[in-house]
Amino acid sequence: MKPSNDTVTLHILDKEYAIACPQDERDNLQRASQYLDERMRQIRATGKVIGADRIAVMAALNISHELLLERNKLEAESQGREKQLSLMLGKLEQALSRQDD
Repeated sequence: MKPSNDTVTLHILDKEYAIACPQDERDNLQRASQYLDERMRQIRATGKVIGADRIAVMAALNISHELLLERNKLEAESQGREKQLSLMLGKLEQALSRQDD
């Protein structure tokens, strides 16, 4: 059974948006909109970017950049763990082969 979509009202940079959203994703959507609103307000406060569209694009670029940095960090950590596991497996195989001798 599909979750029902409810309309959620979000406030982003002094504008109101009604968004259809599954009930179980409502909290995540509200947190995301609050984060976006904060980032857009920070950009607007610098006075360097004028216009809601430009502010939204700059916020999207900044958030995308953060996401990519975190994704790269997680991938590097994962590769490090895989390398450690591979080394440990190699040592375990060596130890087991010595026992077979």
